[in-house]
Amino acid sequence: MAKHKVSGSAIFMYCVIALAVAVSIVSFVLYYGGFCSNGAVLWTGVTAFTVMYHFWGRIIMGNVTKLFKIDYRHWWFNERNFEKELYKVLKVKKWKDKALTYRPELFSLKDYSLEEIANTMSKAETDHWVNEVISLTTLLFALLWGEFWIFAISAFVAMLFDGQFIVIQRYNRPRVVKAIEREKRKKAKLLA
Repeated sequence: MAKHKVSGSAIFMYCVIALAVAVSIVSFVLYYGGFCSNGAVLWTGVTAFTVMYHFWGRIIMGNVTKLFKIDYRHWWFNERNFEKELYKVLKVKKWKDKALTYRPELFSLKDYSLEEIANTMSKAETDHWVNEVISLTTLLFALLWGEFWIFAISAFVAMLFDGQFIVIQRYNRPRVVKAIEREKRKKAKLLA
């Protein structure tokens, strides 16, 4: 397996995880160890823990979904009738290239075929759908710490964050699929 260069997005995620782990450990030791009973210390730890959970869960599940064969031709990945109009309203074309990409090299036309890229896009979309569920699981933390509304806001923001990546994959993939179909038609003409 070829080594890949770690992207700036991946480095950012790992740095956030490391910082969140450190802040949550210090905060929890201070609060639960009886050194500081200030609620702000507890909630700093809880917030850092929740951030770490969101990021770490995404990395773990991104690796888990590698175990499954994901095919861009599956009906789930087909463009729906309403999507083109939705993407115009959301102005996806203007902002899609500004989003973070965890492993941008996987989308390289120089290194991968259009079909491989379409499958990678479908895997990325799947990852972000799984992340939507992970976001909702943070609501369970309210059972431990209370303050349901804080975890509801956290889940909502995380779901919006992942939603942008689902939209980007669903916006771009039909264009790649059309290019695949054009390529197949050209090959068929040459063979005829």
